Amino acid sequence: MADGEITLEVGGREVTVSHPEKVFFSEHGETKRDLVDHYLRFAEPVMRTMGGRPTMLQRFPDGADGPSFYQKRVPKSAPEWLETTIVSTPNGTTSRALVVADLAHVVWAVNMGCLGFHPWPYLAADAEHTDELRLDLDPQPGTDFTNVRAAAAALRALLDELGVVGYPKTTGNRGLHVCVRLEPRWDSYQVRSAAVAIARELERRHGDLITAAWWKEERGARVFLDFNQNAPHKTVFGAWSARSRSGGQVSTPLRWEDVDQVHPDDLTIATLPDRIAASGDPWEGMNDAPQSLEPMLEMHDRDRANGLMDAPWPPVYPKQPDEPPRVAPSRAKKED
Repeated sequence: MADGEITLEVGGREVTVSHPEKVFFSEHGETKRDLVDHYLRFAEPVMRTMGGRPTMLQRFPDGADGPSFYQKRVPKSAPEWLETTIVSTPNGTTSRALVVADLAHVVWAVNMGCLGFHPWPYLAADAEHTDELRLDLDPQPGTDFTNVRAAAAALRALLDELGVVGYPKTTGNRGLHVCVRLEPRWDSYQVRSAAVAIARELERRHGDLITAAWWKEERGARVFLDFNQNAPHKTVFGAWSARSRSGGQVSTPLRWEDVDQVHPDDLTIATLPDRIAASGDPWEGMNDAPQSLEPMLEMHDRDRANGLMDAPWPPVYPKQPDEPPRVAPSRAKKED
């Protein structure tokens, strides 16, 4: 064994971890080995949320305070046992991406300096069907987590009306994600349409709190529900993943009653073990009863029948049918 290396047996495989004592989170001194142990400790919850999914890596070779880069392509030096699949970008560029087949794959990625994982919203074995709706509550300047809590309550009330069960988690930073496990019947375009409908309905009901405005200049001091996180090929920060913050904050699954009781800053790789030991995985039953997208697609069809166009898409995507002009309103006025 080379100096500065350890070998761990993970799920029947031997995985090398180099420089395990390298500090990854400077606030309390947690190391690369501590991060490996975090993912191993929560093996079952991690695999429930990421297992079998293509996953983009966010690598921080020098730890959370250092430079980073995103990596879709698995390097040529990867071990032969590593499971991969082909993913695509909006312009058609393909990459051979990691599939989180088991915890050995996670530890291999952490050894390369991956703090957090960004899984695709589908299983590699069924790439045609998106099985996760991701509702991203993104606080804008002038708002804080108190506003996010209020927006989450409004979102939960709407989902309850629709007979849909949402599962909240912190992003590990300022916002909140609410995920819905779906029956594998719809593609990403339909799932995005459902997210657009949810955002618009919440804006109609709570326009002082929540916005569906894509252009930042129109959002004001409100919480933006980012529907485009559901656009094809998009990923979001994964549950149980550690953020690139010096305190080791984790994107933590919650029960709805937890949303008003916790703050994202307090949920770290150091504090989660006691929390989960006391109350268990809040998302334990998430995969047991996949749900229908139809109630939300009915809202989308109603909006379109009432004359609403599609919502704007991010600039990297080809122009979509019935999309409004892809230009900020202030710029459009200047051009006129």
